[in-house]
Formats: sequence, structure tokens, C-alpha cells
Amino acid sequence: MGEFTVRTRKFLNNPLLGRKQFVLDVIHPGMANVSKKDLAEKLRSMYKVQDVNCIQLFSFKTAFGGGRSSGFGLIYENLEKMKKFEPKYRLKRVGVGGEKKGPGRRAKKDTKNRMKKARGKEKAKAGAKK
Repeated sequence: MGEFTVRTRKFLNNPLLGRKQFVLDVIHPGMANVSKKDLAEKLRSMYKVQDVNCIQLFSFKTAFGGGRSSGFGLIYENLEKMKKFEPKYRLKRVGVGGEKKGPGRRAKKDTKNRMKKARGKEKAKAGAKK
């Protein structure tokens, strides 16, 4: 982990959603980029957050030539508020959201195509596989 500086701008306290939201500017000369985990730790110390999981960082863009990145950040008051208002894909990204259930997209398509080839009693067997 190298040297990097974090600045927040457009800081907004959003009591309805139970969060603080801001644009995050990261200055990281000599580094390709800074991991979100390192940024979350730095923000945790800056804003005295108890749980690192309450911090959401996303939409980071690196400036042309490197050395500077900017993205969005959200700091939720607690995990319940975060689970209530954050989209499911961002919760999964952090490891807080639920796991995927059921077969994947490809498996569903394969089952459907097996069913098309079968007739009669074999159709039930084709659908039961996997």
C-alpha cells in the first residue's frame, strides 16, 4: 500500500436514508489505483465509523495519465439502513447481501433446450436433471 490522499467534496448528510453521501477524490501518484478496502479504512478513521461494512464506494474513474481518481461514497449509520436502501448487487459486492438461489442463466437455458428435444414422459426426466 503506497501513499495516497483522500478528499471529499459535495458532502451531504441524508437523514431520510440514514447516510452521508459524497464525491471522493483520491490522489495516488506513482500508483495505478487504490483498493476500495484501503479507501474504506481511511474513511473509517476520518469519519469515525464503527463498521467498515457500512461504507460503500463505487463508480471510480481514473483520470487520464493516472495519479487521480474520483468516485462516489456512502457512509450508512448502521447495517440495517444499508440493507434497506442499497441495491442488492452492491450488497453482494461487499459481502453483506444474500447468496444467489436457483440455477444460473446458462443452466436454465440448457434445461429448456433439453425439454424441447424430449417428448412425453422423457420431458419430465429432462427437466429433472441438474
